[in-house]
Amino acid sequence: MSVTLIILIAALVAMVALVFARPVRQSSRDGLMSRFGPEYDRAVARHGGDAKAAQWELSERLRRYGELSLRALTPESREQYAARWSGIQERFVESPALAAREADQLLGTLAAERGYPAESPEQLLEALSVRHAQAVDGYRRLHTEAERARAGHAHTDRLREALLGALPLFEELVRAQPHDRALRRRRQWQRRHRPTVLRSP
Repeated sequence: MSVTLIILIAALVAMVALVFARPVRQSSRDGLMSRFGPEYDRAVARHGGDAKAAQWELSERLRRYGELSLRALTPESREQYAARWSGIQERFVESPALAAREADQLLGTLAAERGYPAESPEQLLEALSVRHAQAVDGYRRLHTEAERARAGHAHTDRLREALLGALPLFEELVRAQPHDRALRRRRQWQRRHRPTVLRSP
């Protein structure tokens, strides 16, 4: 009995250790690099190469936004967002600056509807980076170019690249389950039209 009890206690201790070790590993250098990818390098650069400061910042970001309760979109809402994005792409040919500003606003609205805090652009970008680290920089560039366009400093090629760069985040935010017909129709539309959108005026 005593041997069995010892084994059970050891197993229980090991399980508890695993549960509590996960957050520690996630906040370690390797865990943060794995989770944040390019955002890790960006944070290190922003802190002048100070990896410890970057790790602290990203750990805090993970603590604040890692457990957000996100809301799903209905198929109808996904279709509406997809139609609005397609309209923006089509309007880009005639009005690149306006299209970029509309795309910036649409992504902000979409992220807020999903449940990301959007009190400021910086807060929204930080929150998005926790779950969309590979795609969030495209949105960051779009926001920057949209702000330049608002100030009268629009550059068509940069706006085009920024709009295309923000598309992966848009797709991730509206992504449905694989069996959802709305998603399949959206992907079919992209395969047919993506090579021809955003042509130069």
